[in-house]
Amino acid sequence: MSFFHLETLTFGHPWALALLALLPVLAWLRGKQGSAPAIVFSSLRPLRAMGRPRKSRAGSLLLGFLLLALALLIIALARPRLGKTISHVEASGIDIMLALDVSSSMIAEDFTIGGERVNRLDAVKDVTEKFIKARPSDRIGIVAFAAHPFLVSPLTLDHDWLLQNLERVKLARIQDRNLEDGTAIGSAIASSSNRLKEREAKSKIVVLLTDGDNNAGKVPPLTAAEAAKALGIKVYTIGAGTRGKAPVPVYDRFGRKFYEQHDVTVDEETLTKIAKIADGQYFRATDSKSLAQIFNQIDKLEKSTIEMNHYTQYRDLFAWFLAFGLAVMTVDILLAQTLFRRLP
Repeated sequence: MSFFHLETLTFGHPWALALLALLPVLAWLRGKQGSAPAIVFSSLRPLRAMGRPRKSRAGSLLLGFLLLALALLIIALARPRLGKTISHVEASGIDIMLALDVSSSMIAEDFTIGGERVNRLDAVKDVTEKFIKARPSDRIGIVAFAAHPFLVSPLTLDHDWLLQNLERVKLARIQDRNLEDGTAIGSAIASSSNRLKEREAKSKIVVLLTDGDNNAGKVPPLTAAEAAKALGIKVYTIGAGTRGKAPVPVYDRFGRKFYEQHDVTVDEETLTKIAKIADGQYFRATDSKSLAQIFNQIDKLEKSTIEMNHYTQYRDLFAWFLAFGLAVMTVDILLAQTLFRRLP
């Protein structure tokens, strides 16, 4: 694809513009010296009533025309031109499906953003947004899953639209869609792979993030990993959550919030096997910092190839300035020999 930038004015011989500095000097010298008198009088008082005020400025007007003509000719000498820069971008992008766990366990608040405690899904959405913005040439899609996967966004280069759909991903949407709670890791991988299998891309990958173990869905996780590998799709897996126990918010009947400590059960063994089968890697994110580092590492492992070629087209304008300059000089000469003619 090619991107056209705005036209900019440049000069082929910018050094010539320095001659413009001589024009104020010329105007000062002409004004100071004045023209040679044709008739010398001892006093000009008798002649003042004879002159017409309208023509008393003839000298300054002619000087103005002369200076304008010289300025236009100097600018023409500097060779003004409009340049249009064209950038031709050839991007060998990567197709990426992000599979995000939105099951009820993602409500645990063992992550932080800006020093404030947030649930796992909000932390995942924060780093996912940065990951998407860092890969403008890649087609990216999103699948969210609990007991069943559902499509948030198909593969797209319209990342603004993609981010809008990411923002709409909420834990409550599971209830809105009448979906059962659970974690269908195998089904999420299968759904993501189906979105990638028909694509012709340099590389096709699935990034799956979950905080639990597979307890729902009809597709076993390892079977889904084998199918992804057969389709040439890499699968990176991320286990999210602190080790041991995590604070889960609960509310009493008065709406007051407090926390209960729940055990964290991430099936790291299965996630490791999935990544190994599908030529990816397994990562464990225990806090916001490590989660961000994992996405940065995946970003470095799967780099797109971008080639940019720039060239500039010029449209010369010096002929216009030359023509206007000569026209103004012609007017100056005609006025000096006719309407503003002086006695010899």
